[in-house]
Amino acid sequence: MDFYCHPRCSTCKKAKKFLDEHAVHYEEKNLLEESLEKEEWVQILSQTDRTLKSFFNTSGNVYRENNLKEKLPDMTTEEAAEWLSSNGMVVKRPFAISGSTCTSGFKEEEYKQVWLNKGETV
Repeated sequence: MDFYCHPRCSTCKKAKKFLDEHAVHYEEKNLLEESLEKEEWVQILSQTDRTLKSFFNTSGNVYRENNLKEKLPDMTTEEAAEWLSSNGMVVKRPFAISGSTCTSGFKEEEYKQVWLNKGETV
């Protein structure tokens, strides 16, 4: 699993603690230094039943400063992928991905279902 996070993010720390306590192997990647390429985001966004909004950090400054709340409803997958790949602060964190399975944010029940049971894409 690739685990994209921000080192100072308290939600990311909770998710890491959960993964560590349950011996889930992951490779930590700093969203500010490493990000998925636009093409990778296009593939992820095209294959999921999740909303585009679920991948965005809607409480972040970049989201607000760029008025993404107004732009998101009409945004194409390509446009969303461009935003997500261009600035790690736009991505809802932590973002975890393994194969075709991914999660955005941290909810313990979702992590139990997805990462402990190796469930399907949520």
